[in-house]
Amino acid sequence: MPIVKVQMYQGRSHAQKAELARVITEAIVSIAHTTSEQTTVIFEDVSKENWAAGGVLASDSS
Repeated sequence: MPIVKVQMYQGRSHAQKAELARVITEAIVSIAHTTSEQTTVIFEDVSKENWAAGGVLASDSS
């Protein structure tokens, strides 16, 4: 059973997540030769103050 975890900044709409889930599931089914029922997509919303790249919090960058 493929499990795909998507971490991204919070603020995406329900519609955006639904579209992402659909497209990701289609790709996994096509490439991994599995079924949509066996594919799980998990979204984890992360605030910019809890995400850093290059030693700088995303909430501090412009």
